[in-house]
Amino acid sequence: MLQELSHMDRITQLQDEIQRLLTIMSSTIAYLTARSTFLQVSERIPITKTRNPDKYDPPELFEANMNELVQDLIVKAKQIEYLIQSLPVPEPEQQQANRLQALEQQTQDANEEYIQAVDRAKNLHRKISEFLRTMLDNADGPVESVR
Repeated sequence: MLQELSHMDRITQLQDEIQRLLTIMSSTIAYLTARSTFLQVSERIPITKTRNPDKYDPPELFEANMNELVQDLIVKAKQIEYLIQSLPVPEPEQQQANRLQALEQQTQDANEEYIQAVDRAKNLHRKISEFLRTMLDNADGPVESVR
């Protein structure tokens, strides 16, 4: 059971790290679209729009920030890869089926024991009730034993 919890912890960690990766990706896209300037990529396609210089980063700063964002993505991807590698190998199907069948048998056995215990309790309750009734009915006379 403790081992299963540690697997769940790893899965939760993996979910958290994937969420962080998506956040980094989203932030990267937002930065790249918001802080870049329009550059002409083909002589046949002219630039039709410009941005104010205060709306985009200078090329050196933009390049440095872009490299930092790429490094953040790489580090996070490697952390996720490590977490995936640390997950246990899935249990073979037949082994899972056998384990589930054993658990089902244990559940049935426990249920049968429970039913027997309830029957014993009902039987004891009936006997005690009969005994008390006999005692109350014969309060003036001798007490008979009920078996």
